[in-house]
Amino acid sequence: MSAPASTPPVVVLDQPQLGQNIGMVARAMANCALTDMRLVAPRDGWPNHHAWDAAAGATWILDRAEVYDDLTDALADLTRVYATSIRQRETVKPTVTPKRAAEELREAGGMGETTGLLFGPERTGLTNWAMTHADAVLTVPLNPDFPSLNLAQAVLLVGYEWWQLGDTSPMRTLASTGAGPRATKADLENFYGRLEGALADAGFYTDDAKRPLVQRQVRNIFARTGLTRAEVNTLHGIVSALLRLPKGAPPVRRDDGDGEG
Repeated sequence: MSAPASTPPVVVLDQPQLGQNIGMVARAMANCALTDMRLVAPRDGWPNHHAWDAAAGATWILDRAEVYDDLTDALADLTRVYATSIRQRETVKPTVTPKRAAEELREAGGMGETTGLLFGPERTGLTNWAMTHADAVLTVPLNPDFPSLNLAQAVLLVGYEWWQLGDTSPMRTLASTGAGPRATKADLENFYGRLEGALADAGFYTDDAKRPLVQRQVRNIFARTGLTRAEVNTLHGIVSALLRLPKGAPPVRRDDGDGEG
């Protein structure tokens, strides 16, 4: 079988706990031609010799693995992220199966996007805050009485769906849509920070205890839309216009040229 043409997604492990599990993830990745691993604050430090012992020869993935202290930095250059979860979440995001996610990842990779698969700590999974960085939630339909998977199994299931599509997925070009390049996570994080600061200055957050929840809700609203860089720039312009309004000033009416006053 020939190697897939679409750019493979990056595998991001958020706060992985055991070196052995990281090594087994590398083995699963190699099975499916997934080559880029990112580790966020691995509990037992890095490098970890247990990972190399468990990789069964897939050591080149471990050798080039990138390590980050913060999840935001690990996802900064990605344009599309799928977060894995086996439990119901309070956040409202599209939920997809591994097969559906693989189709979307293939298409996105063919359009030049840099995509990622996000996996949480073995014991607890991803936090709700970590989930706000995702564009969709990926769940594996399993026996509801026992849906438990270890980390490497989860990576292998998702990676296999991506691999088996091979070169058969229809690839579209950005030129055909005219939408422009999709915003990276860094683009979005910059906008979120500016918007949240402006909302704080305007007194929007009236309850400090609920502020993190409200911020997650606002981020999820924008994450569902798949914003392009041009759209993020437009949103920055909207925030700038609102910040220029004197406090308590009436809204500025726009003359659309329809003759109505």
